[in-house]
Amino acid sequence: MKVIQFTIPVAKEHAVIVQEDVMPYFYNHLHRHNETQITWVIKGEGTLIAGNYMQPFKAGDIYILGGNQPHIFKSDPAYFDKRRKKQAHSLTFFFNPNGIFKPILELTESKAIKKFVDNTNYGLHLASGKQNKITGEMLKVKNSKQALRLAAFIRMLHVMSGIKEWEKLSTIPSAFSFSDLEGLRMNDVYQFTMSHYSENIKLKEVAAVAYMTPQAFCRYFKKRTGKNYIVFLNEIRISEACKKITAGSFDSISSVAYDTGFSSAVSFNRVFKKIVAKSPRQYQKEYLQKID
Repeated sequence: MKVIQFTIPVAKEHAVIVQEDVMPYFYNHLHRHNETQITWVIKGEGTLIAGNYMQPFKAGDIYILGGNQPHIFKSDPAYFDKRRKKQAHSLTFFFNPNGIFKPILELTESKAIKKFVDNTNYGLHLASGKQNKITGEMLKVKNSKQALRLAAFIRMLHVMSGIKEWEKLSTIPSAFSFSDLEGLRMNDVYQFTMSHYSENIKLKEVAAVAYMTPQAFCRYFKKRTGKNYIVFLNEIRISEACKKITAGSFDSISSVAYDTGFSSAVSFNRVFKKIVAKSPRQYQKEYLQKID
C-alpha cells in the first residue's frame, strides 16, 4: 500500500523547478510543500481547496499557492472514469522565497517582485482576461534552460507583480498550517465530504472519519479552517451546483438543488445567494450572456 505524505518534498538543486503534468487526473490528496507554487491549468476541471478557500477551477486558470499552504486540485468525478478517457494537463513552477531564491529577492532591483511574492501567502488567483499575458511568460520559462530559465522566471514574476487583478484565495495565511498528522486527517475529511456531498451527511459520520466525537470534531475543524463544517459542506455543494449550471447538465434549478444534497429548493436558493451573492437563475443568466 502506498504511503500518503502530507508534506511533499520538492527537488532543491535548482532555484526554479519546472513540472509539466499530463495525466488522467490531478494529484488526489491534500498536501503541502515549503515552496511557493505557480500553476497554470491547461486542461481539466474540478475543485481547488487551498487553506480555507474552496472554489471550482477550470482550464485557463492560473493560481499561486503560498509555501506550506495545504491544497488539493480535486479533479471532477468524470476524470476518474477510465471509460471517459479524460486528461488533466498543467504547467507548474516551484520556488522557495526563503531558500535558494532568497538572495535574488533581496536585490534592490527586485523590490517590486519581493513585495508581490510576500503577498502570496494566502494564495492568489488570476482573474479572467489576463491569463494570456502570463501564459506566454510561463512558456518562455518552460522552454528556456539554465541561466536563461532563471532570467525568464524573474521576468515572469516582474510581469505578475504589475497585474492588479489578482484575487486572494484563503483568509488563513500559509503560515497557519497543520502538523503532518493533522493534514492527513483533514485529507480524509475532505475526501469523504467531496465523495458524499450529495447525501444527507450526519455530523457523527464525518466525525467518525476523523476518529472524534461530533463535539470535538466541530471544535477541531473550526480551529484549523476558520469555518464550521456545515459552511464548508455547503460550499462544496454550491461549487458543484455552479458546475452543473454552467455545463447545462440539469433539468431544473430544483433538480440541481436535490442532486447536490439540499433537502429543498428554498434552502438551496438561500445558501446559493449567500455564497455566490446572486440567485441560481441570475448566475445562469449572467454565464449565458458571457458565452454568447
